[in-house]
Amino acid sequence: MRKSLPLVPLALSLMAAVPAYAQYQLPPAPLQAIVDAPRSPTLTLSPKRNLATMIGTPALPSIVEVAQPELKLAGLRINPRTYSPSRFSFGTDLSLLDIRTQAELKVSGLPKTLRLADTAWSPDQRYLAFTHVAYADKGGESKVELWLVDVSTRVAKRLTTQPLSYVAGSGFSWLPDSSGMLVTLKPAALGKAPVATGIPVGPATQDSGQSAGARQLRTYQDLLKNEEDAKLFEHYATVQLALVDVAGKTRLVGTPDLFTGARVSPNGKYILSQAMQRPFSYVVPASAFANRVDVRDLTGKAVHLVANKPLEEGLPPGNDAVSSGVRSVSWRVDAPATLVWAEAQDGGDPAKTAEIRDVVYTQAAPFADKPAVLARLGSRFGGIQWGRGDVALISERWYKTRAVKTWRIAPDQPATAPDLLFAYSGEDRYNDPGRPVTQPDAAGHPRLLIGADSTILLDGAGASNEGDRPFLDRYSLVTKKKERLFQSTAPYYENVAAVLSDDGTRLLTTRESPTERANYYVRDLTKPAAAQLTALTRFAHPTPQLKDVQKEQIRYKRADGVDLTATLLLPPNYEPKRDGPLPMIMWAYPAEFKSASAASQTTGSPYRFNAVSYWGPAAFLAMGYAVLDNPSMPIVGAGTEEPNDTYLPQLIANAEAAVNEVVRRGVAERHRIAIGGHSYGAFMTGNLLAHTRLFRAGIARSGAYNRTLTPFGFQSEERPFWKAQEVYHTMSPFNNADKIKDALLMIHGEQDNNSGTFPIQSERMFQAIKGMGGTARLVMLPNESHAYRARESIMHMLFETNSWLEKYVKNAKP
Repeated sequence: MRKSLPLVPLALSLMAAVPAYAQYQLPPAPLQAIVDAPRSPTLTLSPKRNLATMIGTPALPSIVEVAQPELKLAGLRINPRTYSPSRFSFGTDLSLLDIRTQAELKVSGLPKTLRLADTAWSPDQRYLAFTHVAYADKGGESKVELWLVDVSTRVAKRLTTQPLSYVAGSGFSWLPDSSGMLVTLKPAALGKAPVATGIPVGPATQDSGQSAGARQLRTYQDLLKNEEDAKLFEHYATVQLALVDVAGKTRLVGTPDLFTGARVSPNGKYILSQAMQRPFSYVVPASAFANRVDVRDLTGKAVHLVANKPLEEGLPPGNDAVSSGVRSVSWRVDAPATLVWAEAQDGGDPAKTAEIRDVVYTQAAPFADKPAVLARLGSRFGGIQWGRGDVALISERWYKTRAVKTWRIAPDQPATAPDLLFAYSGEDRYNDPGRPVTQPDAAGHPRLLIGADSTILLDGAGASNEGDRPFLDRYSLVTKKKERLFQSTAPYYENVAAVLSDDGTRLLTTRESPTERANYYVRDLTKPAAAQLTALTRFAHPTPQLKDVQKEQIRYKRADGVDLTATLLLPPNYEPKRDGPLPMIMWAYPAEFKSASAASQTTGSPYRFNAVSYWGPAAFLAMGYAVLDNPSMPIVGAGTEEPNDTYLPQLIANAEAAVNEVVRRGVAERHRIAIGGHSYGAFMTGNLLAHTRLFRAGIARSGAYNRTLTPFGFQSEERPFWKAQEVYHTMSPFNNADKIKDALLMIHGEQDNNSGTFPIQSERMFQAIKGMGGTARLVMLPNESHAYRARESIMHMLFETNSWLEKYVKNAKP
């Protein structure tokens, strides 16, 4: 007789057949304490360098905040309530810090619930402008408001009633005379946003015809999908330029348009604007849409067309590829109204042979004369630091060889030959000369600090065999000799945050040690060494329970002789000989190099603060783990060799060297080590589990595992899939999912917007491992992007990671 089956409700049976959303979980209390540790305020120095803003940094936002409506259009993420970029963390307090007296000066009149987005000092320092994102109650209008602080009275007031609107940037910038600001407003007659009908009027179509050659099409996210998307994007991208004076009087500038940028000339007479135009695209973001660059007068009338750039769906292959035609248009900041831009001479294609790659042009108002050549460069234009008519520094770089050059030019003396100041490899940290120091001029524009006898100041990281030792040099543009004014010394790590005097003898620095959180100091180099420092801030240790964490910068060798470095972190009071080896987590991120010598250079500093963040691996010191943070994972391709042609053997050799070293030191044992990483580090994790048994478990966050889904290159790989199919196949851990025998935890944001790391990458990798009988877990975090923002998400990430390590690493048997 046939037995009857027990009755199960249909809904319940369906629920059992599919995975359900689990509730957010909390990790153990020691990890919770790290997430909720107090965060330091941020400081921004004033133009006269005697005041700084102090902006309160709030705790992590809740999932309620992160789950607010968000539009994903043309590669941008827009808050439809406020007509501004989506953001979930705002300054919650604002005060001023007197550099001379160290006094904190309160600001009155601030919004009751401050959500500070962006700030900017007026060039004359009389005012501080900021935007406040005001969220209305149900039924009200949420908006971005422009506010102004009178620095003399320290009173804040709302400056405009009409809300700001912008899809990128901050929505406002100061006029050079400090009389007011150029802002982008929400047009008064904009109307309501288009509402999708859900009924298509036809298919979305795309065409491809013959072109001049192959083009790179990156795997962008959040692109337009149809005409309804395009109309919605037009609505939110349409803004009204306006001039607002410090009393709040508003004067509209021209008519609304799809403006993505607008900057007033140094003399205050012109506006350099950039506006998107149709056609839009379904394969590239807004930055590649057709756009028009104009010079306008202050009424908004276009007086000079700079460029009318077409839609650009992809660049030629190679990391040195750029747009053809006019690009990088800006104002020359040390002249009244002079345009500067670059144009590729090779069509933007690095594969073409060319003695001159880029020409940099200038053109002065009224823009009637033929553009003048400022520089002819053998590689790609990298930017200009302006000083005065006889001194400017122009840089060029070529990624393929990592070559970087800096030239001195005389902008007002075109017959003067360029003078080469620096030529070095961009990956050679030991020989990096440092960055030229600039200071805002009277109009608020950055200008080189030029001292007596044509000297400038150079601020650098000071990389060396002993680790980073930041420095400040005085450099002669005539003799090319350096004088070292300052360098960080043990047992502290001290970094130059700003130069407070033109001669470089008075500095604003941040100073820290392994047990002391970074704080701000004034260092006066004219005083005796013992009397040079004055403390400005006294931020307390955020995690005092972990104050005695042990940190050591260790060096070891790869089997082929390449020197490697890592930061070894051990729990407080731990002693290897007494306590024996600990379970360990390694956290890494591979990097490509063109030389073994550059790959062997020491990174980091043993004197930096032992910061224990919820984002990196150090949090697990609180759970009794040893941590190897940022072990070198160099992939070297010397000369004409491509690094990725030997990616796997080099990656494995790096990992073997790290494991051998921690085992040799007695701080870990081979059967209790996990490997982890975020993004490209997650990709690394998948490969190490697929091709070695060095690790008992892996933690892979927001990764990509199938390189054929990024066929036009990834990371620094320049070749498209069709030129290097074997490399793409070999490097993809997805293709070797059947070889993964150790436990892999994958965590991914459901709304990841990073190019290449689509959520489907983790979903398909999990399915492959599961289908092949491997051990894996997939955690998809709702409403999260490439990095995770909500407190609930961070807590759950730590819960999952801790549970995985407890199960597969801490209690693992040999």
